[in-house]
Amino acid sequence: MVAYSRDEIISVSDMARGFSNILGSIIDKTKDKVAISKNNKLQAVLLDIEEYERLKSISEMIEYVDIESKIKQREKSSTITLEESMKRHGISIDEL
Repeated sequence: MVAYSRDEIISVSDMARGFSNILGSIIDKTKDKVAISKNNKLQAVLLDIEEYERLKSISEMIEYVDIESKIKQREKSSTITLEESMKRHGISIDEL
């Protein structure tokens, strides 16, 4: 879980009133992130576009690594053809 300092959390109503200033603090990097709360629950995070793109890129790389791992696992497993499976279970193509 990500930790937020007190000055990085802002209510949705304060966000609406001071959006330009808050966005400015992200753009000029005086703040890394701003968490927006509604009814005392964190609902969203405002990030610099470069940080968002970096995180998105990392997420995609993790997904690719996961897919590659699954492919390698499946390559190692034994498989049988549809015809072999049908023969084992006594099913003919006409019964399908």
